[in-house]
Amino acid sequence: MSRYWSSVVHRIVPYTPGEQPKLTNLIKLNTNENPYGPSPKVLEAVKAEAADTLRLYPDPNSDRVRAAVAAYYGLTLSQVFAGNGSDEVLAFAFLALLKHEEPLLFPDITYSFYPVYCRVYEVNYETVPVTGDLAIRLEDYLRPNGGIVFPNPNAPTGRSVALSEIRELLEKNTESVVVIDEAYVDFGAESAVTLIDRYPNLLVVQTLSKARSLAGLRVGFAMGHPLLIEALDRVKNSFNSYPLDRFAIAGAVAALEDRGYFEETRDRIVRTRETLVGKLRELGFDVLPSAANFIFARHPGMDAVELARRLRERSIIVRHFPLPRIEQYLRITVGTDEQCGILASSLAEILEPSFAGKSRSRS
Repeated sequence: MSRYWSSVVHRIVPYTPGEQPKLTNLIKLNTNENPYGPSPKVLEAVKAEAADTLRLYPDPNSDRVRAAVAAYYGLTLSQVFAGNGSDEVLAFAFLALLKHEEPLLFPDITYSFYPVYCRVYEVNYETVPVTGDLAIRLEDYLRPNGGIVFPNPNAPTGRSVALSEIRELLEKNTESVVVIDEAYVDFGAESAVTLIDRYPNLLVVQTLSKARSLAGLRVGFAMGHPLLIEALDRVKNSFNSYPLDRFAIAGAVAALEDRGYFEETRDRIVRTRETLVGKLRELGFDVLPSAANFIFARHPGMDAVELARRLRERSIIVRHFPLPRIEQYLRITVGTDEQCGILASSLAEILEPSFAGKSRSRS
């Protein structure tokens, strides 16, 4: 029946999301979800929306969300766009701002949705190799291009780019749009939002899924010059005039307004991440520096696929990417202290035979 497919569908290779197991007795460290629930104020706001007004369409412009984002970052309403998760916002950006004759540039090791968008929208693109230690080097992007997009911190590596380097890129790359995907920025990187008023070709994309625990509501937003935002609105209104439902709008506003809860849970995750990194390094892992709510690690003594399999046997799920240069790494979401403690203990048990063998060989 695939003869009914369009030529585009035949060509695309869809994005593969992280596994969402049906079992509930798992330690799920594979999709970078926040281990802590959303703010109690979010739950109250969402419950209040369960009313007769659900028969009415939501605000097509999500102005309450835009206003909350603008207030949080000191922007105007015209500088903010809201969408159904940052994936949708990025998809609109690819079509509205990044489809040109010159190739779009992004890292060769990065969020794997980028090449999917390029195939769907027929965007010409080239990948730019990350360095030997898997870092993004922005000076490599100073060449003819139809746009630049990269995550900061990068995914799946967790490595961040300094704001000074981003500023230098914007100073030199003035003829195309630079999209910075800041899905994980709250966990340790510096946001480029502060550069928006100075650089009209900068678009910053964020999400409430990670640091504010709203992955189930699907709220993302972009911030940039009003003309960039207008381009996103034009595309959005050609696809979906009502991207955010009433529950998502109410929950998003409450999450943005409750700064105290956000800062408390974020800080807990950062502390747990640093503790986990220390434990893994004690076990012999090579761990990349992370500014995200996950870590990227490999062990020289055990194959990554085997390690992931052995963890799954212990009801712990992590993410493996069977891709060149990173096939020996595992991406591990930072969970609660208890979950990460169980992970570290399980890894110690799995690796114990190899450690014992090394001790005997030394004797």
